[in-house]
Amino acid sequence: MKPRGVHLVGSVPLADRAAVFGCVCEHLGEHIKRLPDGETGTRTNWIAWQGAVFEGMDTLVAEEAAQGYIRRPRFRIRPGVDPTSIAFPPLGYAREALASYAEFARGKADGRIPAHMKFLVCLPTPLAPLHSYVAAESMAALEAPYERALLAELSAIVAAIPARELAIQWDTAIEFAILEGVMPTFYASPEEDILARLVRWGDAVPAAVEMGFHLCYGDSGHRHFKEPDDTGKLVMVANHLATKLARRLDWLHLPVPRARDDDAYYAPLAGLHLASETELYLGLVHRTDGATGTTRRIAAASRVVPRFGIAAECGLGRRDPATIAAFLALHAALADPRA
Repeated sequence: MKPRGVHLVGSVPLADRAAVFGCVCEHLGEHIKRLPDGETGTRTNWIAWQGAVFEGMDTLVAEEAAQGYIRRPRFRIRPGVDPTSIAFPPLGYAREALASYAEFARGKADGRIPAHMKFLVCLPTPLAPLHSYVAAESMAALEAPYERALLAELSAIVAAIPARELAIQWDTAIEFAILEGVMPTFYASPEEDILARLVRWGDAVPAAVEMGFHLCYGDSGHRHFKEPDDTGKLVMVANHLATKLARRLDWLHLPVPRARDDDAYYAPLAGLHLASETELYLGLVHRTDGATGTTRRIAAASRVVPRFGIAAECGLGRRDPATIAAFLALHAALADPRA
């Protein structure tokens, strides 16, 4: 039996949102429930566009770009500025989502987008830009202001887009860099503090709106910040969300490295405790070894979890646009439709 359904994590590097909607619907129209806008243009490289937000704030000052997994400038609070006075401007997520939803609605009205699809908006957790762009000594003071700004974006999105048409995904990557000990943090109890925040952000999405999590080990240069030993930490986070969220968890996406078709990687999934309504998607589709390698990973996962859909490990935004149509078609060939 094939896996059932396909999930797209978010980014699709085509010319614009209309091109993404058209290409995805052509190749995956019966396979997906939620349609992202592709995070095109300046948003292609996940949170990189948020650097301009930090740069534009006169309450912050830039330091030299930090070396590491990704080289980015770091910002700290300007000397003499009262940290409690800092407020972030609009971050741009609501603006982009509303523009994309207008195109989505037109596509549904004229039949280009199937009636069953919801519009998927993918948001980074507040922790991601904070740990990526803020100097260590300023993180604690800037956490609350940035979280307020991002949750204001979420509020604007859910206020403007009908709940029946909307799905929200929290992209959860930097959290695993911290949990794996490869990224420093100001949290006193990293695991406890991260889990509490993930629940808070998940519960911030109104119950009438679908909500899920994409769990991730990074994709810069198609490399992980650490190769996971197995799915153990992913399952730990997933189970916490499944049991502690006050609202429904509609889907969960977990990455699968290309080389892992061994039983040891999937073994912790036997302890995954999701409600029957939560869809599980495993990011085991890799273009570099195509159907052959993906079929091996599907077989390994199937020995542990009987029901799941498939996906790529991460967003597609860092891929060659010329490869996207064939890659989406590969997903469709290896999974049954959701309908």
